[in-house]
Amino acid sequence: MPDRLAIARDWLPRYTGMPLDRFGDFILLTNFYGYVESFAEEFDAPIHGLDRPMQAVTNRQGVTLINFGIGTANAATIMDLLIARHPRGVLFLGKCGGLKQSTEIGHFILPIAAIRGEGTSDGYFPPQVPALPSFKLHKLVSEKILDRGHDYRTGVVYTTNRRMWEHDEQFVRRLEGMTPIAVDMETATLFIVGHANEIARGALLLVSDLPLTPTGIKTEASDREVTSRWARDHLAIGIEAMQALEISGEPIKHFRY
Repeated sequence: MPDRLAIARDWLPRYTGMPLDRFGDFILLTNFYGYVESFAEEFDAPIHGLDRPMQAVTNRQGVTLINFGIGTANAATIMDLLIARHPRGVLFLGKCGGLKQSTEIGHFILPIAAIRGEGTSDGYFPPQVPALPSFKLHKLVSEKILDRGHDYRTGVVYTTNRRMWEHDEQFVRRLEGMTPIAVDMETATLFIVGHANEIARGALLLVSDLPLTPTGIKTEASDREVTSRWARDHLAIGIEAMQALEISGEPIKHFRY
């Protein structure tokens, strides 16, 4: 049987349609195809994988953007497949639901940790292992947020596999009791699988809805409004952070607990 690395080297091009040597050292992850289109247009770069589960595009500076889909299974899959390239940094550009009164739509969140409510990450480490980002990467991202005139929040996000939970009162009470700043469907898994694979990782989340308020549940129309107002800066901050990491040449060391 082929070893794990050999399988990843075969499957990463298989899932994305992009040859292995086209992947850069700096990876942006998203689950929005519109981000891929914007990235490709900005850098006049071809999109790979239009007929595959994931799409990927790389610019001349060695930054690759991958649309890996939605949910923790896909998040775990892409972080496993990236061992084929073992990038110097991976940053997730995702959206989340804000759970605090101080959090508004359009705010950026840099999670200091994620609560593992999804179950997928249990296959990698025991539940007691915290899901953490690489803080040096987040420092670079925070600088780029401020450079663009935006503020940001830090805090713990809750990651769940459930998409339609807003009317489950028991779940909502449990969520409120854990006091997270936001809820999403990928961050904890990306952090844990990145840790398992010794990949420097981070997440820059855009608050797209306020699911605990009466009119705050995301709809197609409200999401379109969020995308039109903030998605371009969201993507630009990610690109600039990855390029700054390349220019600095500073390695992000991986430490096991």
